Amino acid sequence: MFPSRSHHFSILNLRFGSKEAFLVGLAMLLLAVTICILHYGAASKIQDKPLRHMVLLENTGGTRLEWETDGLGEVLMSLVTDPRGRGALLGFSERGALELADLVVFWSGHDGEMFFADAWTDKDGMVHLDSQQDYKLESGQYSRDQFSITFRRKLDTCDPHDYHIDDGTTHVFFSSFNRPFSSVEEINLKELPHSLRMVQLAGYELPNPLFSPSVSSLEIIVPNVTIPQQETTYWCHVVHVGMTRKHHIVMFEPVIYPGNEQLVHHMEVFQCDPALEPPAQYSGPCDTGMKAKSLSSCRHVLAAWAFGAKPLYYPEDAGLPMGGPGFSPFLRIEIHYNNPLLLDNVSDSSGIRLHVTPQLRKYDAGIMEIGIVYSPRQAIPPSQAVFTLSGYCPSSCTSTALPAHGIWVFASQLHTHLAGRKVFTHLFRAGKYVQTLSEDAHYNSSFQEIRRLKNEVHILPGDLLVTSCEYNTEDRDIVTLGGFGISDEMCVNYMHYYPRTDLELCKSDTSLTHLHKFFSFLNNYGKEDICMCSQMSVIDQYKQINWTREENIHLLRAFYNISPIDVHCNTSFATRFPVNWQALPLPDVPPSPSPSHNCNTSSLLQP
Repeated sequence: MFPSRSHHFSILNLRFGSKEAFLVGLAMLLLAVTICILHYGAASKIQDKPLRHMVLLENTGGTRLEWETDGLGEVLMSLVTDPRGRGALLGFSERGALELADLVVFWSGHDGEMFFADAWTDKDGMVHLDSQQDYKLESGQYSRDQFSITFRRKLDTCDPHDYHIDDGTTHVFFSSFNRPFSSVEEINLKELPHSLRMVQLAGYELPNPLFSPSVSSLEIIVPNVTIPQQETTYWCHVVHVGMTRKHHIVMFEPVIYPGNEQLVHHMEVFQCDPALEPPAQYSGPCDTGMKAKSLSSCRHVLAAWAFGAKPLYYPEDAGLPMGGPGFSPFLRIEIHYNNPLLLDNVSDSSGIRLHVTPQLRKYDAGIMEIGIVYSPRQAIPPSQAVFTLSGYCPSSCTSTALPAHGIWVFASQLHTHLAGRKVFTHLFRAGKYVQTLSEDAHYNSSFQEIRRLKNEVHILPGDLLVTSCEYNTEDRDIVTLGGFGISDEMCVNYMHYYPRTDLELCKSDTSLTHLHKFFSFLNNYGKEDICMCSQMSVIDQYKQINWTREENIHLLRAFYNISPIDVHCNTSFATRFPVNWQALPLPDVPPSPSPSHNCNTSSLLQP
């Protein structure tokens, strides 16, 4: 266990550039500078003031990571764990890989002295002490129940062995060990159990507002549903809400039935069309219930949540309208259940909790969906390390549907399924790049948050929005198509904005006419045996292509880069604005600047 009497806690803060200096640095291990003395039982509390954010690092026990950023490019972290071990480590890497990881390690030597160091792993997962010590130890405390260590680092250290913490998802893994080590080089990560968590370390530090007494909550849940024993289920349930007066939704959050956290993938609440007859009372799979015309008219999004997302707070001067004249009292909640283990007889009563107030704010807010249409017209070949698809909200749609003063986007939720690795939306105006609206360079479909933007983004009529998704299908031997199933793919950005407009969906799809021409081209010139039978679906034609031929993958990429698009420029009730949106020319997208680091690259050490 950690020492029960006074011991030194040493930091390795060595600088060396040669092999000889490295050996000298290791020899000086026991002479490292003492920065604090810890005494068993000396601290009655591990931390007087918890940091702003927290995540549990293990499914059992109290091990946790707390953190907050200072707004000046640094993050302060505190690791709280069991005092009975001999050390622990945190790792930061691409998707939680043990190889090429950035590590912060504290451990006990054979003589009981405690050490703290910045380390890294090579491509084989071997641990090395970092010559540039960028993790700065702030304090350490332990008691009978907990051990706490607090440290800080820059988000971008300009060290090639350190993980660059950006605004997107950060994959963090945790390991602990129960024997002493003379140095970090003795640690074998592959022999240690580890847990993986996804967090947003550098997210927007927005304080949660205090609600007035007028705010009340309303839960829209499915009633005691038995989740079907199949991998993918979309369950629809109609709810009657007796709200005759207009309210504003000022926050919403998930209500997950205990024990079903891994089954509820995402949820949406839709308003039904008040101009049509009330929908039939229904609770069942959407693919059967949606056949009823009245139920399919429930298309206006009120709230959306996906796995890993936190509650969404609206800006102080905006709220999502609900109730009152012109608002249907009927809502449809749709829950996507992901049940890959085919669990049987699982009951669920999950949903979304809306926080509403009759004290209306200045602006009505809305949700706009941009990206790629949910359809199999776009495909991702198998065995691809990187394959990119893009969806367009063209200037012809924004100029038709947005008001002259434009809209302000304050939050964004990026969404793909399992193959998604990176998602971003770029804004263009008058043929020039304006800014990146939202981006996650380390995207993971298991951690989909609605994230407040650091600065609200102003979108004007005539602007072009391009949402792109990078996919990895190296673990697949068949083509991946767009669709609703978890093994299919999506590429979507749910933009939360104000003031509300009639435009709810601005997405694109590959022109069906030109897609058939592409299949015909492969058949006639690419020596592919692709049936052009009229009864054959797009899905079947994609599946006939020989994807082991590299030239077919190059041809598909080239086709997507030139093919006209069909645009869905839709109102809140799934009707399109009265313009011809078929086979539009692919927008001319100027190049976007690559993310840059404020580092002198000539001085960077090479891995």
